[in-house]
Amino acid sequence: MIICKNGSLASIVGPSETFTGAVRIDPIQLEPQHPSRVTAALVTFEPGARTHWHTHPLGQLLIVTAGRGWTQCENSERKEINAGDTIWCPPGHKHWHGATGESALSHIAVTEMLDGVNVTWMEAVTDSEYFG
Repeated sequence: MIICKNGSLASIVGPSETFTGAVRIDPIQLEPQHPSRVTAALVTFEPGARTHWHTHPLGQLLIVTAGRGWTQCENSERKEINAGDTIWCPPGHKHWHGATGESALSHIAVTEMLDGVNVTWMEAVTDSEYFG
């Protein structure tokens, strides 16, 4: 058994190559322990912050822990998400998620690695896509 003490893993600033706005990523575990492929992080978005468009080879589970945000799948309407909601995004499905323009959002993101990859990043979400 491996126990990661609260605060023992350093927070990461969400890089501008994959996020728009102020984002903090707090790893929940350092890396998967073989044979597991599961990765997890608590991600906090300040108002106006969001991911770029992206996909996950084995899908993604989001557990909204605080605040209010938006998510959108390609060719679909933007949806509101709130604390207590869970979101499943199927494998290979292009999407984005983040805070609303007025409210922060935190969620736990759970993904699995496939051949060492758990996400494929794409282009930034435009302001017109974000604000709808």
